[in-house]
Amino acid sequence: MDNTCSLTADTDNLITERRNSIVTTGKNKSSICCTSDSLAGAVSQRACVFCGARVVLNPVTDAIHLVHGPIGCASYTYDIRGSLSSGSENYRKSFSTDMKEKDVIFGGEKKLAACIDELVEKYNPPAIFVYSTCVVGMIGDDIIAVCKNASQTYGIDVIPVESSGFVSGNKVVGYRAAGEALYKLITPKEGDVIEKTRKLNFLGEYNLGGEKWVVERYLREMGIEINVAMTGDSTVEALKKSPGSCLNLVQCTGSMHWLANKMQEDFGIPYIDVNFFGADNTAESLRKIAEFYDDPEITAHCEALIEREIGAVREVNAKYRKKLEGKRAAIYVGGAFKAFAIIRQLQDLGMEIVLTGTQTGKQEEYERMGRLLSEGTVIIDDANPAEIEKFLVEKKVDVMAGGVKERFLAYKLGVGFIDHNHDRKDGLIGFEGAIKFIREVYATTCSPVWKYMREEKGGM
Repeated sequence: MDNTCSLTADTDNLITERRNSIVTTGKNKSSICCTSDSLAGAVSQRACVFCGARVVLNPVTDAIHLVHGPIGCASYTYDIRGSLSSGSENYRKSFSTDMKEKDVIFGGEKKLAACIDELVEKYNPPAIFVYSTCVVGMIGDDIIAVCKNASQTYGIDVIPVESSGFVSGNKVVGYRAAGEALYKLITPKEGDVIEKTRKLNFLGEYNLGGEKWVVERYLREMGIEINVAMTGDSTVEALKKSPGSCLNLVQCTGSMHWLANKMQEDFGIPYIDVNFFGADNTAESLRKIAEFYDDPEITAHCEALIEREIGAVREVNAKYRKKLEGKRAAIYVGGAFKAFAIIRQLQDLGMEIVLTGTQTGKQEEYERMGRLLSEGTVIIDDANPAEIEKFLVEKKVDVMAGGVKERFLAYKLGVGFIDHNHDRKDGLIGFEGAIKFIREVYATTCSPVWKYMREEKGGM
């Protein structure tokens, strides 16, 4: 196989400013350029700052999520995550101040205050998150003051989320805005006492297709209780009890490391990174948790659970590996923790990763990624559609794992596709999720439809 990437800094095919955002593993020792703003005009696969904040906060089930901006911004609201709830469905309703030209010229603060009044009257929520959008940031509406007044009037948390898009071309800035909003919500008020417990918080878990409930079942079997997940299937009341936990698990590091560090500093809660995608990752994470508790009974339950569950995954893996070995795969996802998990799962199936990348990876995460991959693998930070399409064709990719924006790039090129996006409704976590993932990889990679599509297109 030709492992040399033809699209390098030496060619004219690359936008000059993008050259340092694409590297190949092996001989190429250059550091990848990452964590910077997206290049204007390059049509980044990333989402905006507002979206970064929304995807983190939206699963708070009983809160009202109010978008202060033009109605178009609210289109990125309804079911922005495939998060399930065991109770309230408030989070699935769309609320927007629907700013018009008049509001943009004369200011929208009065309209925002009136919307909050109406929402409190109709829904009596325990908290309201008010998201700032690009227009609001540009005209300078003081949403902090409006929220403060509303909090004092109604005695509930009305929290501004400063997610104006123009502050950065990086979705990560929205993660930080969401983290700051959560921190305001969970910080005990003067005189409040939060009882310390042996329960843990699960940060960066959004209960897509009920994934939080799977991990919760595993931990309960080990004798451990989840205090609250942030933010999947969470309530305002549960979130406020989070400072009383003894440990924070961090699954989505991109969205939750800032908050985990803040909680460690201010509440004395240590954290460990976990990854429940893939059987081996799940087993390792459960063992890390058991090790933290240092309880022989918890350790025994943990080992019994792993022994019972992992055998079924290995059996399915062996069956489908025969059909998938040697197939070429591409991965493009939001954050690095998910990329690590998918790389490991696909490699366990004997597949070759020829392209990978993320929207929000950090330098150290890309370095780790490079160590997991074989020489010549293309790694892209903050890719655009043209780059992804070029490499899918050039590397003769059989299957791609990604999100909604990558789905159609793959399909139109006759490439199988695995949805690992935050809006999916099917859980892929834990041991049962690993089996589901393997079967999905096989079904899409080996589907006969791609053969006919490629023949019609003259082959890839």
